[in-house]
Amino acid sequence: MAVVSWKEILLLTGLVVGCYWNSLSCGFVFDDVSAILDNKDLRPSTPLRNLFLNDFWGTPMAEERSHKSYRPLTVLTFRLNYLFSELSAASYHLLNVILHTVVCVLFLRVCRLFLDKTSSLVAALLFAVHPIHTEAVTGVVGRAELLSSIFLLAAFLAYTKSTSADHSIVWAPIALTVVLVAAATLCKEQGITVVGICCVHEVFVAQGFTLPMLLDTLRHVLQGKDGFPYAVLQTLLKLIVLVISTLLLVIVRVQVIQSQLPVFTRFDNPAAVSPTPTRQLTFNYLLPVNAWLLLNPSELCCDWTMGTIPLVESLIDLRNLATLAFYMFLGLLAYHSLRYRHSSAKTVIMALSLIVLPFIPASNLFFPVGFVVAERVLYVPSMGFCVLVAHGFKIVSHKGNLKKISWLIIGVLLTTHAVKTFNRNWDWESEYTLFTSALKVNKNNAKLWNNVGHALENQNNYAKALQYFLQATRVQPDDIGAHMNVGRTYKNLNKSKEAEDAYLVAKSLMPQVIPGKKYATRVAPNHLNVYINLANLIRANESRLEEADQLYRQAISMRPDFKQAYISRGELLLKMNKLTEARDAYLRALELDRTNADLWYNLAIVNIEMKDPSEALKNFNHALELNPRHKLALFNSALLMQESGEPKFWPEANRRFLTYVEEEPDDANGYFNLGMLAMDANENAAAERWMRKAIGLQAGFRSALFNLALLYSQSKREIDALPVLDELLRHHPEHIKGLILKGDILMNHKKDTHGAKACFERILHMDPTNVQGKHNLCVVYFEERDLPRAERCLEETLALAPNEEYVRRHLNIVRGKMAAMSAAGQPLTSAEGATMSAKEEKPKRVKEGVEEVAEGEEEGRGADAVGKGAGDEKNVRKSSAESLGGVGVDQSESLASSQSDKRTKE
Repeated sequence: MAVVSWKEILLLTGLVVGCYWNSLSCGFVFDDVSAILDNKDLRPSTPLRNLFLNDFWGTPMAEERSHKSYRPLTVLTFRLNYLFSELSAASYHLLNVILHTVVCVLFLRVCRLFLDKTSSLVAALLFAVHPIHTEAVTGVVGRAELLSSIFLLAAFLAYTKSTSADHSIVWAPIALTVVLVAAATLCKEQGITVVGICCVHEVFVAQGFTLPMLLDTLRHVLQGKDGFPYAVLQTLLKLIVLVISTLLLVIVRVQVIQSQLPVFTRFDNPAAVSPTPTRQLTFNYLLPVNAWLLLNPSELCCDWTMGTIPLVESLIDLRNLATLAFYMFLGLLAYHSLRYRHSSAKTVIMALSLIVLPFIPASNLFFPVGFVVAERVLYVPSMGFCVLVAHGFKIVSHKGNLKKISWLIIGVLLTTHAVKTFNRNWDWESEYTLFTSALKVNKNNAKLWNNVGHALENQNNYAKALQYFLQATRVQPDDIGAHMNVGRTYKNLNKSKEAEDAYLVAKSLMPQVIPGKKYATRVAPNHLNVYINLANLIRANESRLEEADQLYRQAISMRPDFKQAYISRGELLLKMNKLTEARDAYLRALELDRTNADLWYNLAIVNIEMKDPSEALKNFNHALELNPRHKLALFNSALLMQESGEPKFWPEANRRFLTYVEEEPDDANGYFNLGMLAMDANENAAAERWMRKAIGLQAGFRSALFNLALLYSQSKREIDALPVLDELLRHHPEHIKGLILKGDILMNHKKDTHGAKACFERILHMDPTNVQGKHNLCVVYFEERDLPRAERCLEETLALAPNEEYVRRHLNIVRGKMAAMSAAGQPLTSAEGATMSAKEEKPKRVKEGVEEVAEGEEEGRGADAVGKGAGDEKNVRKSSAESLGGVGVDQSESLASSQSDKRTKE
């Protein structure tokens, strides 16, 4: 066996890189979204064992909606990509290109077993550039084919060394083959078919049998004329070991899928649910369709489901001629290869085994699969095709007069294929380019129209997306998903009536309940979302909440394991204030999926509404154990710990807020709450920094502006607080606490009674019954020495708040002052409102300064937040003159409505 030289490896590598370097600029498209972006098994927070419990898409194998595609080794490579580059698509594409190069080199090594040096290189070069491989190489999910092919070829190469020079069995290569077959199968299911390829090689190549020879040997044994030859016994022993190993793998595989086939709908594979003979005629016709894609890969399409290939419903359909021609050609090749022992026959039989055996699992002939045609499943069969082409080239090129022509044809073929592959890669740049390119090939596939609509929808181009969704309903009027897409898009366009009509059409297309027949087996799980979407739409109308609840319950009755229905119903029940039922709905959903962080989060929200903060915190922690970077759980659990008022929780709350702002660096709410925690801990410099950050991200951030001003005020930096308060009042002129604080600073630190008076008058203009504003205006009158007016003002304040003792005391002080001044013959009102002289200000009548009372309540860190300043907290302002202290502001203001949206998870 000729080895592969470094020059050949470099040639193959250069050719692959030349064809596929532009794939590095492609993103995640089509199935990549489910397998990569939405697959939690890639995240480091997911236990590694989940890779061996879930399918290729991250769905537990036990769930009915699972596709039963068990490929843990492939998912493991995705996880390694994520570990190094997270969701950088270029690294995923780069690894695919490298793996394709490895496959090409291994394929060249395999070709050397039954082709000469030149023709084997031609086969490898053709395989490297064939356009049919773009889906497997440029599509990230095609890595399953690449990895499986590597182990498949390695297993075959190992098996070829299982016979020694003296024709005895070497067991080590056979053991290695079994291990590699298992690895190939764990990358993709078709990997197990290499066992059949090994059997064909053992019988017809290694032992040199032909079909007539095998039949003669069997006839002699049955007639008792002779026993099995030793070579045949050796062959049987090796094959028995391979077959038993294969059966064990099959048994394990069946156990993994729990003896259940995945649920596919007639939209995925229309022929699978068609009657006889339509089903058989169509599936057999798909064989020449796939063969034509290998021969002429000029019109490639990423999706061949639904109406792409019309059903073959009659024996007189002309397409049956293509099926007949295909089987005749295949039969002739098989006859040639099985009848003779020469090298050409051995090459052909190996080529046929590479074409036929790996394709059987995807052929629909023995069991239905979830697609009609898929280009990536032709990755391994194309190896056999390339061997046949190279073998044909070898035969023709040995004819002297055709040698130059054959080289010219191969050169043109390689060039055109390489150019086609390079150009085809650009189609995979984005979902929009991929699906629009597919529509150029096939306009009868509603799924393609839907997918172009989805791509436009992701760009928020709802009007144009609607046109594609509506076209999908025209192409396939009974497509439930298309009508659901129309409804969702109308909803995004704020056309609720049209959206409801579309959802009702989709609902009317759902299979009807048939007594005694399991409903779940006849409908795709995602189609049940029509009940969820319709309920979510109509529950916006408060009068239709019960109707929405009925839809959720209907979905649950159809599929008791429909987790999303429980989640949505729990949210509705929470809105209806049926807290116990909402909790029960989430607990039922958790019975179905205890690894769903969102469910634990939603349950925690119910606990908060039920005034059970300790249980809420416990469930938030469950969510964070499953997903340590669950943004809403981080935020709201930290908020809950902050609201508790217990300093022991503050460090952990601070850590969670810091993690939250790492995830959401542009959300001012996170920085604001870090600032509030710093204020609680008297870390003023940190509090100022966080508040400034929040304000920088959200201009006019009401709570951050007020608390920053309050921080300055408490830190004896009242003058710094004034520009902050001015900014607050510019954005929120009705902010009463800001006006009180500004008036207090102007009166007591700037001695600007006119400015303070304007602040308090603005408060009373907005709220004539505001006790704080009214009282502080009375203080201004007192400072202006308008004692009669101050007296009337305090009498009015006392009428508003008869139980406020400080107002009564201040009124008595004013009356005492008035009586003393009357007795001294002094006027009760200063003509110009001037302050009394220092001599007159001496506090001879009252022994101590008047107390100012800080009152008010903290706003909105939580519905039950308790203010850190209490109504009986008192500050004494020392002064050389007797004066009435205005009611100050000693209250932090936290988020109110601005954080309410953190408390929901739809």
